[in-house]
Amino acid sequence: MTENAAPSATTATSTPRSILRSPWMVPGVVAAAVAGAFLAPPLLANAGAEGLPDLTPAELAANVAAAESVPLSGTVVYTARLGLPEIPTALTGANPIALLGGSSTLRVWTDGEDRSRVALLGDTSEYSVVRDGPEAWTYSSTDEEVVHYALDAAGQARYAELEAELREGPSPDVAADLPTPEEAASAALDHADESSTVSMDASTTVAGRDAYQLVVSPKTQGSLVGRVVVAVDAETWTPLRVQVWSTQDAETPALELGFTDVTFATPDDAVLAFAAPADAAVRDVIIPLPDETDLAVPDAAEAPTDATGPEDAPLPEGVTVTGTGWETVVEISGIDVQALLGSDPAAMAGLASERLIGSDEAQELVGEFVPEDGEHPGSDLDLGALYGTLTSESPEGQVISSALLTVLLTPDGRVLVGAVPAETLRGMA
Repeated sequence: MTENAAPSATTATSTPRSILRSPWMVPGVVAAAVAGAFLAPPLLANAGAEGLPDLTPAELAANVAAAESVPLSGTVVYTARLGLPEIPTALTGANPIALLGGSSTLRVWTDGEDRSRVALLGDTSEYSVVRDGPEAWTYSSTDEEVVHYALDAAGQARYAELEAELREGPSPDVAADLPTPEEAASAALDHADESSTVSMDASTTVAGRDAYQLVVSPKTQGSLVGRVVVAVDAETWTPLRVQVWSTQDAETPALELGFTDVTFATPDDAVLAFAAPADAAVRDVIIPLPDETDLAVPDAAEAPTDATGPEDAPLPEGVTVTGTGWETVVEISGIDVQALLGSDPAAMAGLASERLIGSDEAQELVGEFVPEDGEHPGSDLDLGALYGTLTSESPEGQVISSALLTVLLTPDGRVLVGAVPAETLRGMA
């Protein structure tokens, strides 16, 4: 395992403002689990116990909303009990794919600002992500490859502008329009009440730290998610553990991500710096930032007619949202799954440029990841084999069923995704 491998899963693909002040983050599936658990971040609440003062949901939410990002280092254990088929041994170890099942250990470091490191550790391998401001590096000891992500010239200039604006703070006029932490907390709680029940569990200890706990449970019975429990440090208001239970097992969480040890101090500079191992191949990827046109929300008159999501928000062409809250199902049409599994650059470029970003730069970016020969540089990952392992046949198409999420891929090129049982998606197909 090399010493020079890397941190944070926030790469330069994020918008500059979001990565200027990002907390510790972790690769792929872990980040998704955290994001899913924090659909309504300010809902953190607990009854005081074991010496912790009593706090109302709004008070604790305000503390979390007002808290500054803090430097820290520690060990995180991630455990997935999703009920998926066993992943082939060749795809386990220090590989993000291994996060689909079993337990994984990660080491985390961040300065609380814009430098961080996360290392996913295997028995004899390591996968790391490092971020330093607008740059990021990934390193796989299995592939012996470093991928360096950087913004293009225009993106670097825009990043510098945003960083300066952030340091100066909002103008008095803008600041006057921003909600206070208390107002933001109240709004979040009101929104959460529409689909969730927020309750309080006993205070606990995580990694030797006193923590408040929150339980968020869906109000309806149609979701695979039974409840989400978040433990938050009582001093720094940093999330220390996220647990997600499935309706299929009320005793053991289907997903669990938490610190086993943590220190709130700035890591040594040498830990946050990245240097490519001498024997590793290095590949550079330039990330073009979306321009204002790409990020603009179309007028209601221009919105696709299939925008059936919450509050009829405009959706990309070919995307439909059905249901609300925990029972929301997203459907994407016109997907050539087999071409994607075969790493067809045309299929991947079309998916990215036409559906996700809508810019010419997206196609160029996809070319960096998937060259014209369709091979993934430095990777032996067989997407077709993984797909075959995870899916099962049904009359409506291929199904990926897990304890918390279901995916249905239909023969006519539609993909339906939701935290709902497979029969729900099959009924919608």
